[in-house]
Amino acid sequence: MLYQQFGDQQSIKKHYPSMKKWLAYMKDKYMKNFIVTKDKYGDWCVPPENLKMIKSQDSTRTTDGQLLATAYYYRLLGIMERFAKISGNDRDIAAFTALRANIKTAFNKKFFREQTGQYDNGTVTANLLPLYFGMTPGNKSQQVFNNILKKLQSDNMHISTGVIGTQWLMRGLTQYGKADAAFTLASNKTYPSWGYMIENGATTIWELWNGNTANPQMNSQNHIMLLGDLLIWMFEDLGGIKAAAPGFKEIEMKPSFVQQLNDVEAGYQSAAGDIKSQWKRNGNQIQWEIEVPANSSAVIHIPAATATSIKEGGKAISNVEGVLC
Repeated sequence: MLYQQFGDQQSIKKHYPSMKKWLAYMKDKYMKNFIVTKDKYGDWCVPPENLKMIKSQDSTRTTDGQLLATAYYYRLLGIMERFAKISGNDRDIAAFTALRANIKTAFNKKFFREQTGQYDNGTVTANLLPLYFGMTPGNKSQQVFNNILKKLQSDNMHISTGVIGTQWLMRGLTQYGKADAAFTLASNKTYPSWGYMIENGATTIWELWNGNTANPQMNSQNHIMLLGDLLIWMFEDLGGIKAAAPGFKEIEMKPSFVQQLNDVEAGYQSAAGDIKSQWKRNGNQIQWEIEVPANSSAVIHIPAATATSIKEGGKAISNVEGVLC
C-alpha cells in the first residue's frame, strides 16, 4: 500500500532525505514536550450551526489544532519508519520509533479524558484521529469509538467533521463494524451531507457544506478534498476491492454487505487485467461474483459461519481447484 500511496521505491529513496529534514524542522521549531504546537486552519470546513455562516462559532464543534498537528505528526513518523526500511535507512528507525512512543504518551496525557473515554472536547475528529492512527490505549479503543457513534447520533447521523476528520471517517466507522452508519452518512440528503449538495444543484463538491447559502466569496464550488474518503470507501468497502501489493498483484476483497443495499458492482482495470466484484442480496443469502486477473492473487473474506457453507459454482469451496480456505 505504501507504493500505491507514495510512489515506487526509487521515488521514496529520492525524497527520503527531504522528508526527514522536514520532520526534523517541525520538531525543532514547533514541538514542545512532544506536542506539536503549529496549526493554522484546524479541521477546516466543519459544518457551521447556521446555514448563513462560513465558520462555526460553537466551540463544541471545534477540534484543538495541537491535537490535529500532533496526531498527524505521529502518523507521519509511522510512515517514515517504513520509508526508512524501504530506502535502506534502517539506522533511522529506532529514532522514529522512540519519538513516536514519547509523542503517544504525551498526547494521551494532554488530550485523553479517562472519565469520559474521549479526547479533548469529544468532537468526532478529536476521537477519530488518535483511534484510527493507533494512538489510543488498546483497552480504551471501543469506548472512544462508542463516543464517536454517540456524537454522530446526537447530530442525527449527519457529518460534523471538516476536511481533516472526513478523510478517515467512513473507513474508521467500517473498521469498527459500523459500515451501516457510514452508509447513512453517505446517503443523507439534508444538511450537512454530500447529498444535500446534490439536492441543491451541485455537480461538483462545494468548499462549504452550506455552499448554497454561505458567502459565495468563500465557496470554491469545486473542492474535491471535502469528499474525504467517500469514494475510497465506496470502492474498497462497499465494492470490496483493495490493493494489497503494488499494481494490484495481490488483492484483498472484503465488501461490507450493508443492509441498506441489495446490489453493488465495482471494477478496476489493473495492469494485469480486469478486477471485478459484484454482490447481490437474495433474501437471507448473498450472491457474490468476483473476477481476478491472471498472474494476480486475491484474499477473499466471506462472512460465513463455517467453510462448508460456502460454495463456488455450486461446489463446496474446499473442492474447488486453486482455492485455499
